[in-house]
Amino acid sequence: MQETETKPIRILGISGSPRNMATDFLVQEALRIAKEKYGAETDYFSSKGKKLNFCIHCDFCIRKKEGCIHKDDISAELYDKMIWADAWIIGTPVYQGTVSAQTKTIMDRCRAVVAKDPKVFLNKVGMGIADGGDRIGGQEPAIQTILNFYIINEMIPVGGGSFGANLGGTFWSKDKGAEGVSEDSEGMRSLRRTLKKLIQTAQIVKRAASVEKPETPAPEVPKEEANKQ
Repeated sequence: MQETETKPIRILGISGSPRNMATDFLVQEALRIAKEKYGAETDYFSSKGKKLNFCIHCDFCIRKKEGCIHKDDISAELYDKMIWADAWIIGTPVYQGTVSAQTKTIMDRCRAVVAKDPKVFLNKVGMGIADGGDRIGGQEPAIQTILNFYIINEMIPVGGGSFGANLGGTFWSKDKGAEGVSEDSEGMRSLRRTLKKLIQTAQIVKRAASVEKPETPAPEVPKEEANKQ
């Protein structure tokens, strides 16, 4: 029997900032909207205060297929959340025109999960958020880096579409942290548009996955065998 309803979308928010300020606020705001408006289940990971070891390309994950050689907060907390979620929201502050070191470390370390199961992130949906102290300071290149990461890992990247959001949620903090980004009306509009696309795409993927597979027909019995029965 074909399912007529699907379970709520499960969304993981990741803040790639070493501080609980603008990026932390934005990712949690996106999760709040997803939960209150769209009924999503949510989880959250903040880089602040976490032990995040760089990928050292030791190839332990390739040789052993047992995860990462580093036993830090990414291994202990984040990997399971990534696997659990149907969709991800990665937020980053803009450092030197691109993503933060914390964000890049998290993305690099996903190699260990994929080495263990190459299809583990297949068709999960992802969006990006970037905030900077300048209006045009590298937000879009930072989001492009996040979207490229999704593509490489066989996920489905989404932006907000033409006329308003384009690549994702882009914010100008004016170096005022959460207060600054919350006052950026254009940024909040880009966030809402991108989040809507994330939810819609994840729902489509989840519905497609829930369609019952056709029953496998019984194998034909050779005539000789049938005559013996």
